[in-house]
Amino acid sequence: MDRTDRFLISRKPYAVDLNSLRGHRTDTPQGRNPYYFDGRINAVWFRRRHGVTVACIGDLWDLQHPAPADARQFLEQHHDGRHGGDCHGRWDGDSYWGNVTLEEQQRHLTILQPMLADYPAIPDGYDGWWTFRGAR
Repeated sequence: MDRTDRFLISRKPYAVDLNSLRGHRTDTPQGRNPYYFDGRINAVWFRRRHGVTVACIGDLWDLQHPAPADARQFLEQHHDGRHGGDCHGRWDGDSYWGNVTLEEQQRHLTILQPMLADYPAIPDGYDGWWTFRGAR
């Protein structure tokens, strides 16, 4: 992924919480790498659904070798954007979508409601914009 200060929704950008990288190392008995790092990082993003701009919250995930030293390196080594982010919640200005607990919905909405109202600003505590190379 590449970081840019310029927001273009067509590039499918993500803002990430650099303090949220988590993951674990898994040994692999076959293949050319003896292990891989299975990592996730919290992210938020905007998308257009049926002509309406929505705010999404979830995470980006990747399997990497070698293991990244930090969140920035994790993002810089993340090249495969075919699957995009795992969306856990979405706000369209009228309704919320997500299959999470009520407490988690409320936490999501404290981020997503002001995020959509301030479109396309990056929410506090997030770093952006990160896009996959070649995303158009």
